[in-house]
Amino acid sequence: MAEHNTLGKVGEIKAKEYLESKGYIIFHTNWRYKHKEIDLVALKNDILVFVEVKTRSFGGMQNARECITKSKMRFLIEAADAYVTMFNRPEEVRFDLLALTKSPSTIEIEHIENAFNALDI
Repeated sequence: MAEHNTLGKVGEIKAKEYLESKGYIIFHTNWRYKHKEIDLVALKNDILVFVEVKTRSFGGMQNARECITKSKMRFLIEAADAYVTMFNRPEEVRFDLLALTKSPSTIEIEHIENAFNALDI
């Protein structure tokens, strides 16, 4: 497995653990709709949260926040809409970003709640 794939898997595991430690209930990991994927689907305080996880090595060229393009937002919104319909979810929806930065000894996690919404695109 390529190093960036391994880093991404480690990041998703750490992100899930982080959210669970904050009281989120994780419904799905890597949920797929057609060719789109939502990294984590969770529930917190009656809000259905769709989470994009971005993991980077310390000193990497691109900030994790910068990876959420308008195209990526559209994909996530479309997949989230399908999820809500498929599972008949009545909750308010929110899109979060977990930006993880791995250094040789630690992983720093930045949780950006409500990172974007449909009006951003």
